[in-house]
Amino acid sequence: MTRAEEQPVKRRADGAQVGESTEAQTDKDGKAYALKWHGQDVRWMLSLFGTAIGAGVLFLPIDAGGAGIIGIVLMLLVAYPLAYFAHRAMCRFVLSAKNPGDDITDVVEQHFGFGFGMAFTIIYFVEVLVILLMYSVSITNTAQSFIVNQLHMSTPPRWLLSLVIVAVLILIMTCGTRAVTRVMSWLTWPVIAVLVIFALYLIPRWNPSMLTSFPRNASGAFDFGTLALDLWLLVPVIVLTFDHSAIVSSFSVNVRKRYGRYSDEKIGKILKLGEPMMVTVVLFFVLSSDLALTPGDLVKAKAQNVSILSYLANVLNTPAISWVASITAFVCIFKAFLGHYLGVEEGLGGIIRKITHARGVVVERKKLNVVVNILMFLACWFVAWANPSAIGMIETMAGPLIAFVLLLLPMYGVHKVPALKKYSHKISNVFIVVVGVVAVSAIFYNIVELFM
Repeated sequence: MTRAEEQPVKRRADGAQVGESTEAQTDKDGKAYALKWHGQDVRWMLSLFGTAIGAGVLFLPIDAGGAGIIGIVLMLLVAYPLAYFAHRAMCRFVLSAKNPGDDITDVVEQHFGFGFGMAFTIIYFVEVLVILLMYSVSITNTAQSFIVNQLHMSTPPRWLLSLVIVAVLILIMTCGTRAVTRVMSWLTWPVIAVLVIFALYLIPRWNPSMLTSFPRNASGAFDFGTLALDLWLLVPVIVLTFDHSAIVSSFSVNVRKRYGRYSDEKIGKILKLGEPMMVTVVLFFVLSSDLALTPGDLVKAKAQNVSILSYLANVLNTPAISWVASITAFVCIFKAFLGHYLGVEEGLGGIIRKITHARGVVVERKKLNVVVNILMFLACWFVAWANPSAIGMIETMAGPLIAFVLLLLPMYGVHKVPALKKYSHKISNVFIVVVGVVAVSAIFYNIVELFM
């Protein structure tokens, strides 16, 4: 084949016009090109992993262990099917867009109209915003704990510490999506290695107390009501822990632009390799952390509003391990903050674009980004300064809202959007809907608590 004939085939693999090549040859070569591993595919896989490995995995041991052995078993049963099938469905939903560059907010408006699209965009923005705010609190607490317990220094005023940390994070985000995904991919491998090594290091400290732990009432008898409540509120935490929906839209759009008609197969390949790796690392770390502690330790960690790594760093007697634990906790949350900020930009930018477009005004992308960065800086700083309960935000707000966006919306699309009908009538859809309904219903617990 001549050079002139080769170039059109390669362009077709990216979704462009084929030119003079035959359709059969184009399909064969294009599919082969799409399913071949490229450097960008590896970076995206690691970015998805990096987005999920954040405060969720650092707080899941506290919530899962808090529900006793039954909570740990529940986590083991739902982790992988939740991670793979849910993100697969959301990617397909984004790929059903009319135009390759349309993000998830555009897709919802195309399928369900302006009103539903605006409502979803607001929910999507609030969902990712709550997580971002929670990460702002967690990373400030992690830094504060490190300064006091590892550096043995007096902590600076919280308003100043949170101001500096949030300002640095927002400044990094102004470097652009490509730079952010590169940073996240660079940091993911070291974090994976540290989490696995840390889990291995804790094995000699394992004790059987967690295996016989059940919620009990004041008289010491098994308390079914407390167990049911603990498991109910655990589901949103599990959803958050294995969630990288904030970056799914950007990921799907990028893959579609690059691989065109073969995007669904490419995404499937990336997820089939990335999700098992993420789930295995997370579950091993969570199990090892819970088995190395006692139920009383987990109660203390929750009361201190710190991650499991920060708590372990404070109770371990080895200074080097304590330093590594604290730094790893900081990097985990840092990575997840970057990944979720992409979703916040998308959500808030979508709201502003829809409002201005309805009024016949077009806002330049650069000006829009400046407005978004300023608003997010102020919001993250004030919440980090206020220091609300991170686990409380996960259980009653972040997890349920993620479940709506990640689990329920794509399933609604499968049954309403003609292009997605072929994915209906699958048993995995039933599983996703059940988990989604349970997680979303946790919002009502928070509402009831307000009036009790």
